[in-house]
Amino acid sequence: MGLIGLLSDPKIGKHLLRDEGEVVVDEVLHHWIVYVRPVIEAVVAVALVVATPFVLVELGGVLMLLALALLLHATWCALREHRDRFVITNMRVFRVHGVLSQQQATMPLHRILDITVVKPLHGRLLGFGHFVFESAAQEQGLRDIRYVGRADERDLAIQRVVQRSGLRGPRVVN
Repeated sequence: MGLIGLLSDPKIGKHLLRDEGEVVVDEVLHHWIVYVRPVIEAVVAVALVVATPFVLVELGGVLMLLALALLLHATWCALREHRDRFVITNMRVFRVHGVLSQQQATMPLHRILDITVVKPLHGRLLGFGHFVFESAAQEQGLRDIRYVGRADERDLAIQRVVQRSGLRGPRVVN
């Protein structure tokens, strides 16, 4: 595995409590919309490189440096989004993110009081939403999970796991 592979894989499996029987129910990557900006930046960087021979020699070096900076920023942003994972297991939900350093936030299923799914208009049109978790703790490291593809399906998956774990009684419908 090269440097790219090492940087792009957050290795979710190493965070699982396998001895306790923990298994992944769903691993959520960001919706494709988060990659639009890095792609636009990369296209602009390539356009600057292509335009370099057609400008004054004095500006050529500046354009190349600008193109390199844009390309590096686009790569960093895409890698940052790719490494940001939200994981639903049969015991908890957790988020792992970070490129050079890695952060992890965990919430056991029994601490989840409420999940709000926020779907702005463009999210409804493109198929993503944001999760807002309310827990029994006042301060938490896992509150907002943004740009979740198929947010309603993922919300139902969490509700099913909570229900199957026996942490909530059956819902009474009037």
